Amino acid sequence: MTLVGTRRDAAARAAADDGVSSLYAVHWRPMVRLAWLFVHDDLLAEEIAQDAFVSLHRKWDDVREGRGAAYLRQSVVNGARSALRHHKVEQRYLDSTRAGTRLRVASAEDEAMSADRAADLFARLQRLPARQREVLVLRYYLDLSEAQIADALGIAPGSVKAHAHRGLAALRTQMEER
Repeated sequence: MTLVGTRRDAAARAAADDGVSSLYAVHWRPMVRLAWLFVHDDLLAEEIAQDAFVSLHRKWDDVREGRGAAYLRQSVVNGARSALRHHKVEQRYLDSTRAGTRLRVASAEDEAMSADRAADLFARLQRLPARQREVLVLRYYLDLSEAQIADALGIAPGSVKAHAHRGLAALRTQMEER
């Protein structure tokens, strides 16, 4: 019985390796880009994407056939949320330890992008509430359907429509004020 169990375990690991490898080849860069859109940090975005692939490998037997990409998107969105929460906690701590003076140094990326029209839209997108921003990024950057977005965020399709509508309306208002 041990030999049969070992063969079964080896076959399951091989299937997970093959499945995740094929998804990795196709989805690695899009998952890193998706994470970056939330966290704006290259290394952190890669780490979030890598954690999503590791998680998928661990849960390969539990993920339904053909749902690997959706699982990855959901893992990346959740990982980005977690990283942003962690960053906020760190920032609050740093703010509390400083005597009210807070220095902010713009990165080279910020400097380069500030001249571009996309940077303006990107900045306005950042002013939206997190859920609206997530829905718009998933909809217009990854071109996901409402059902796929609902699945990735764990919300109802009707909520996706409402968040997209409100987010677009807010962006339109911001652009008109400009």
